[in-house]
Amino acid sequence: MIELEAGDAHLTVHPLDGGRLGRLRVGRLDLLQHHPSRGAMGWGSFPMAPWAGRVREGRFAFAERNYRLPINLHPHAIHGTTFTAEWEVLDAGRDYCALQTDLAWPFGGTANQHIHLSEQGVTCVLSVYANALPMPAVIGWHPCFVKPPAAELEFTHMYRRDLDHIAVPVLIEPVPHPWDDCFTGPRGPLRLQYPGLTLTVASDCDHWVVFDGLDDALCVEPQSGPPDAFNIGGAAELQPGDLLQRRMTFHWAREP
Repeated sequence: MIELEAGDAHLTVHPLDGGRLGRLRVGRLDLLQHHPSRGAMGWGSFPMAPWAGRVREGRFAFAERNYRLPINLHPHAIHGTTFTAEWEVLDAGRDYCALQTDLAWPFGGTANQHIHLSEQGVTCVLSVYANALPMPAVIGWHPCFVKPPAAELEFTHMYRRDLDHIAVPVLIEPVPHPWDDCFTGPRGPLRLQYPGLTLTVASDCDHWVVFDGLDDALCVEPQSGPPDAFNIGGAAELQPGDLLQRRMTFHWAREP
C-alpha cells in the first residue's frame, strides 16, 4: 500500500489490489467506500481496462475473429482485467505515484497510471498501449463514493438498457432513479454534496455510468466508451504502438 498526503488530504493506493485508490479522507470526511470485504467491485476507485462495464456474455468479434473473455459477473465479462491485477510501482513520492501492469487478455498490451494528490483534489491519468497486436480498447474508472446527502447528476441522454442489464445503441431521455445506466452529455458539473464539502467529478471521457442502487454508496464512472462497446460500437481501435489515454479528477471545495 502507498500512502499519499497533501495538507489534510490523505489517500491510499493499493498496487496489489487492482491499482485502486483506497481510502480518501479530507479532514475527518471519508469520500470513498473502504470495505475490501465487499469484493473487488465494491470499494475504492479502480481503473477499468482494456474494457469498461459489461461485454455481453464475454463475446465479441475483432478483425474478423471471434473472442471469448472470462465471465466474472455471470453471464457477462465486466470491468476489464486491471481491477484485479497486481500493478508494479514505477515511482512514488509524498503526493504522487506511477504504476504499470500487463493486460491479461488475447491481445496483450500494457496499462499505466499516474495518480497525484493535492490539497484541492486528486488527478488520475490512465493509459493503455497496444504492443505487438492491434486491439480494441475502452478505459475508465469505477469510483465507489460514500453516498452523499445530495448530488447534482444531470445528463442529456442515456443508453437504453435491456433485461440483461446491457446497454443497447439507442439513446433516450434519462429515466427516473434508481440508475445502473450509461449517460452522455452532462448538463453541468457533476457534484456530490457532503456536509461542509462539495466534490466535483470531471473527466475527458464522454460516457458516464451511474449506479445509485445502494443505500451507502454512489458510483459515478467516467468511461471512454459505453458498456459493451466491443459489440455496439464506441471502442478505440489501437494499432501496435498506439496509446489510449484519459484523465479523471476529483476536486473538493469547502464551505466557508
